[in-house]
Amino acid sequence: MKRLIPLFLCLALLLSACGGSKTASETGAYRYELAEDTAMAAEAPADMGAQSMNSGSTSVDLPENRKFVITMHMNAETDDLDGAIDSVNQALNQLNGYVQDQSIYNGSAYSGRRYRSGDMTLRIPAENLEDFTQTMEGCTNVVSSSRSTEDVTLQYVDTESRVNALKTEQTRLLELLSQADNMTDLLEIESRLTDVRDELERYASRLKVLENRVDYATVNLSITEVKEYTPVEEKTRLEKIGEGFVKSLKDLGSGILDFFTWLLIDLPYLLVFGLVVFLAGKLLKAIRKKRKAKKQKKETTD
Repeated sequence: MKRLIPLFLCLALLLSACGGSKTASETGAYRYELAEDTAMAAEAPADMGAQSMNSGSTSVDLPENRKFVITMHMNAETDDLDGAIDSVNQALNQLNGYVQDQSIYNGSAYSGRRYRSGDMTLRIPAENLEDFTQTMEGCTNVVSSSRSTEDVTLQYVDTESRVNALKTEQTRLLELLSQADNMTDLLEIESRLTDVRDELERYASRLKVLENRVDYATVNLSITEVKEYTPVEEKTRLEKIGEGFVKSLKDLGSGILDFFTWLLIDLPYLLVFGLVVFLAGKLLKAIRKKRKAKKQKKETTD
């Protein structure tokens, strides 16, 4: 038995070495397969993205095959700010738009031309932008408007291709994960799968933001409440002189009314201030009179 123990130990070491070399070879082959599949998954969507760009480039002249981000700025006047904002909200409900930001400024009540103003940032479906513009021209006096268009087709296609590539790689990694038969490969696949999922979430979120910017035009709207609308058509020199003279008279009347309004409102303060000045003048006069009498008495004594 003592002679057989070394023989059994040698046999066990040989079996262990054979098993270890087999595991190492299988692991190396598995890692090679994983790297090859990952490279194929990354390359396939890139080809798809190139095909999409090529197919899009053949129809560059067709606007519907491009992706545009539209931004519009509008300055409008109204004699009823609340009514104009209600009209804007009704138009948004009909056109499936919404208000992103809104601020209302309640201006001075003594101004002869401007009372209040409102600034709004609106998101409107791009296909309904013209309808909204016509609505604003009907309910307000549009003084100025500008529109800018940004072509983001390449950015959109690149982001979409990246999302497709990551989805393909994620599917293949899940298949390899189900086939993994040792802890080392399992950990490597799970680590890569976590990175792919994080990157996929990032690019998918970026694609959604880009789609929202393309689908919904951004309108920066400023509405000012006025007594009289700013004329849009060019006037003759005589008409300008007449309107300017009438406007000066109105401004003068408004200034006089504002002055008397201020005078009546601040009258208590003015009375108190006048009384203080009057008493101070009386006191100074009495002091000067007393000094003068004292000086004359001194000169008479001398």
